[in-house]
Amino acid sequence: QVQLVESGGGLVQAGGSLRISCAASGTIFTITTMGWYRQPPGKQRELVASIAKGGSTNYADSVKGRFTISRDNAKNTAYLQMINLKPEDTAVYYCNVLTVGPSYWGRGTQVTVSS
Repeated sequence: QVQLVESGGGLVQAGGSLRISCAASGTIFTITTMGWYRQPPGKQRELVASIAKGGSTNYADSVKGRFTISRDNAKNTAYLQMINLKPEDTAVYYCNVLTVGPSYWGRGTQVTVSS
């Protein structure tokens, strides 16, 4: 079992920055890829960014150049640094990890960008 706890969400003005974190605990040695998804109000959940254990990254086109995903394997934590935030980035952001077995989700952290 892997437990995920997200933190760092909040309210920010358009153009601002925010960093959210995802701390993993439990059978962390099984984790391969860590990622962030988001679910805007009334819309489906979508992939924002992911990072493999070796460090390779993948981003949604809508966030390329503005968001950076990173991970600290020693701390079992993934981060999403967001700059130049836009109102359309408003969503609940969920941490997701893939393991050698099942995948796991955090409970989410709200990011609200005001115009």
